[in-house]
Amino acid sequence: MTNPFLERLQKGVVLCDGAMGTLLYMRGISYQRSFDEQNISNPNVVLDAHRDYIKAGAEIIETNTFGANAARLKNFGLEDKVREINLKGAKIAREAREIEGKEVFVAGSMGPLGKLLTPLGYLSEIEAVDIFQKQAEALLEGGVDLFMVETFSDIAEIKLAVLAIRNVCKLPIIASMTFGEDGKTFLGYSAEEAAKELDQLEVEIIGANCSVGPQNMLDVARRLRRATGKMIAIQPNAGLPRFVDGRFVYLSSPEYFAEYAMEYLKVGTNIIGGCCGTTPEYTLVLSRMLKNYRSDPTVTGNSQISIDEQIKEEKPTPLESDKASDFTKKLGKKFLVSVEVDPPRGINPEKILQNVQRLKDLGVDAINIADSPMAKVRMSCIALAYLIKEKVGLETILHCTCRDRNLMGLQSDLLGVHALGIYNILAVTGDPPVLGDYPQATAVYDVDSIGLVKIINKLNHGTDWAGNSIGSPTRLCVGVAVNPNAQDLEREIIRFGKKVDAGAVFAFTQPIYDLEILETFLQKVSPIKIPVFLGILPLLNYKHAEFMHNEVPGMNIPQRIRERLKEAKDRSAEMGITIAREILDEAKHMVDGVYIMPSFGRFEMVSELLEGFVMKEKHL
Repeated sequence: MTNPFLERLQKGVVLCDGAMGTLLYMRGISYQRSFDEQNISNPNVVLDAHRDYIKAGAEIIETNTFGANAARLKNFGLEDKVREINLKGAKIAREAREIEGKEVFVAGSMGPLGKLLTPLGYLSEIEAVDIFQKQAEALLEGGVDLFMVETFSDIAEIKLAVLAIRNVCKLPIIASMTFGEDGKTFLGYSAEEAAKELDQLEVEIIGANCSVGPQNMLDVARRLRRATGKMIAIQPNAGLPRFVDGRFVYLSSPEYFAEYAMEYLKVGTNIIGGCCGTTPEYTLVLSRMLKNYRSDPTVTGNSQISIDEQIKEEKPTPLESDKASDFTKKLGKKFLVSVEVDPPRGINPEKILQNVQRLKDLGVDAINIADSPMAKVRMSCIALAYLIKEKVGLETILHCTCRDRNLMGLQSDLLGVHALGIYNILAVTGDPPVLGDYPQATAVYDVDSIGLVKIINKLNHGTDWAGNSIGSPTRLCVGVAVNPNAQDLEREIIRFGKKVDAGAVFAFTQPIYDLEILETFLQKVSPIKIPVFLGILPLLNYKHAEFMHNEVPGMNIPQRIRERLKEAKDRSAEMGITIAREILDEAKHMVDGVYIMPSFGRFEMVSELLEGFVMKEKHL
């Protein structure tokens, strides 16, 4: 017998809904609570979310059960409520469909277990199948029309989820993997390799969702389409999140999202929808775009936990000039240049060390070393800082994040880097794990960046955070990040002031492409007397600029600059350097230094930008 959902797919593209967690969060449900459990405690909130997606034009709505398996529910003490939560989740979705009276399909959402399988972890395949099967049985009992097995990074795990479903029914399955910015799963599977594996499974549709925004997902869609003859589903995030006023805010507008959705259709996508950050507003714009497309296919149309005040505000002990780092001694006395370097993904640092040597030869004053940026696993930034110090002899500024370490771990690492002769620290909160290769990893965030600065201040006074003596005080020079592009600039300035009061002695800005924004910011913070470094990120081309502007938190690239890159065409990289040099030349009298972030490790762009500039500034 033909399945109604598969019959519908044969007639053309089907629109799926957007994020459920994002919507529940926007409507007052804390990240500290189980979103899936809201099916029991707040069914009307979940019902309204489904109804809003249906009203916006969604033809598939996913049950609020993404994490409703025993392994994930155990984190909330709810492992005994698997059947109840999933059964209720399916019934709420069906009720929303009945209330709205629309022809909508209910997909039973099943996500990964959040536990590693053997041999990397302790969960056996038999245990995993049993956990998945219990969830699938409850969703089937609740009356779902199909299954959406989504956001999987491990092909072995998604195979077990599919097997569990096939043990209980023959309903259609959408099997969706999640890919990073490099187009691979965190275990290194390319889109083509994943498609080859998923093709062997008893699933009707394969796809990609989550992790990346609309632009990067387009490449994944193309590669999946070329690699499989099965139908494909594409559901990207709304770009990358920014943390504003205690909430995660996604940058990509519904219109920008829909522009790329149109490209997915041209590739041959069968199901489009949204993942993290998308809301019924996105679904509505997609629905309107699809309506035009169907009539004429040629027409385009955690919260961070701030540390409590435990000591009275103290000014940092002045760093003694004879013991301070060279970088500290130069602060505010000459124009300094720092370049950001990401640690390698593997164990070989030689290429990075060679690039750092070239930067030293150019006259760069310090190297910034990021701490697993974008929550992706890289070599320890501490290890790379030590290698640069020993092998190249150039000072480093070590990024220290609050994401991965509790209060004890933070202080232990800070004492350790001081013992290694690494004295410059940039205190940052850190990107949440959900953005990276291990979205199931636990974020610590015992403190935010303000709290981290306070901890360093205490160490510089000779005690740890609890007041225990550490013997001699450290002489750590601590800097902070600040974003003049922030939508809520007043809040950003207040936080900046708190960081300085806590003990920060220099600041790096986010990349700036509009000097009026910089001037406004500097005027507003003029009473704060610490050196400020201008962040500069040379743009590679128009596509890069569009991605940064629409999908990366904290970025604001004026239309005029994006147009210059677009007009430059095959000389866009050269234009990117020209724009960066113009900004640097015009802003150098306003700031105390420059902080250069080369995109994709393109250090030759840094060299071109600094040629003739660093040496000139050295003689001022």
